[in-house]
Amino acid sequence: MRQIDHFIQGFEGSDASARKHQIWNPSTGEVQAEVSLGDAALLDRAIANAKKVQPEWAATNPQKRARVMFEFKRLVEEHKQELAELLSSEHGKVVDDAHGDVQRGLEVIEYACGIPQVQKGEYTNGAGPGIDVYSMRQPLGIGAGITPFNFPAMIPMWMFGMAVAAGNAFILKPSERDPSVPVRLAELFVEAGAPEGLLQVVNGDKEMVDAILDHEDIAAVSFVGSSDIAHYVYKRGVAAGKRVQAMGGAKNHGIVMPDADLDQVVNDLSGAAFGSAGERCMALPVVVPVGEDTAERLKEKLIPAINALRVGVSTDKDAHYGPVVTPEHKQRVEDWITTAENEGGEIVIDGRDFTLQGHEDGFFVGPTLIDHVTPDMESYKEEIFGPVLQIVRATDFEHALKLPSDHQYGNGVAIFTRNGQAAREFAHRVNVGMVGINVPIPVPVSYHSFGGWKRSGFGDADQYGMEGMRFWTKAKKVTQRWPDGGGDGSNAFVIPTMG
Repeated sequence: MRQIDHFIQGFEGSDASARKHQIWNPSTGEVQAEVSLGDAALLDRAIANAKKVQPEWAATNPQKRARVMFEFKRLVEEHKQELAELLSSEHGKVVDDAHGDVQRGLEVIEYACGIPQVQKGEYTNGAGPGIDVYSMRQPLGIGAGITPFNFPAMIPMWMFGMAVAAGNAFILKPSERDPSVPVRLAELFVEAGAPEGLLQVVNGDKEMVDAILDHEDIAAVSFVGSSDIAHYVYKRGVAAGKRVQAMGGAKNHGIVMPDADLDQVVNDLSGAAFGSAGERCMALPVVVPVGEDTAERLKEKLIPAINALRVGVSTDKDAHYGPVVTPEHKQRVEDWITTAENEGGEIVIDGRDFTLQGHEDGFFVGPTLIDHVTPDMESYKEEIFGPVLQIVRATDFEHALKLPSDHQYGNGVAIFTRNGQAAREFAHRVNVGMVGINVPIPVPVSYHSFGGWKRSGFGDADQYGMEGMRFWTKAKKVTQRWPDGGGDGSNAFVIPTMG
């Protein structure tokens, strides 16, 4: 059986005494590998390595750091197919989706390649009589990232790309469900010319998470995962004196106004609700048609489109989506469908007990459509994180605006309309962090930033972009004055000459 180990300078081979975690092949239901779970002692070893190399890396001029980022980008592009196939084999998302996972991470690496420009400070000449004021952005030292299973390439690159380019060393703790791609990325980073010990991967579970949050040498922690754990990470990290950004769960809504292009909406929902088996914090699992006529017309178009979705193994080029990540997650998603049914929801298309011929043991959930969902239902309040689309009918614009605004999560929202005034009003008033106007998954490009509100995000800094740069650096402000004259106390203006 394949063994997945940590990526730590000076660490070789597998620790036979370490606790292990099984890595599934979601398409077949078979265990394909084991990953070693580290502890606080292993983290200490990684931190010791990072402390040796970080000061010199921070002192390296930004152009040279950028060259390493450029070479890393080239290597990831060169190995993109390998990374996508490895990602699909452990996560279950189809290979095309996995390519997108890698590409969206690369876009942040591209932004980090501009670090000489991005990390510049500010300067004011003549802030007072003979006084100039300037600032510089300096690295924090050692940062850490704790990443989820659903984007094992993109989210690590979101985090370490900005942190390392800014001059920090970085400790990455990926999900124990699919750790191979993060380890491979770290290998490529060293191949790109980064010093060993600058980017290291420690595998683990809650024990490792707590060790990271408590370690006095880690200055900042970035986290993406469920909201309850995000809140825990935020509280414990801040209590330990760290800078923390913790991104949580979501229940994103798609508002469909009566004037929307329903054919386009259905096409968008097919990908946004069911792509990657719904295992995305920016998925669109709730659609809100405004008015009964809109709801009925939309439902009529959704049914054949959803029934036409092809579920397949991760290597099926014609599949719209693949299996979910583990048998436990499959059961969790199906339990939420049952909960919605028991709460009074109408199961229009039922994905429970779905099986794929020849892969009966795979972790597949069929596409599911549930109508007449209401805000008091637990299945509406909580994140299902599977290929399930719920219809919540709104009476008018104000009702539709209130639903995402009042929800406990505030990650993303979309409105579908041809009316510019309605779109502008909605974007201005909705209590959600990221808004799409006729865009179903409004993830900002790499030179902006990503972050939700309410229980979707804890801390006051977003991921990547200038927000990411500010998170992984601290500003030093300098106020300077140079008195006229030489050492004799005269006021003569003397220009030094070459002697």
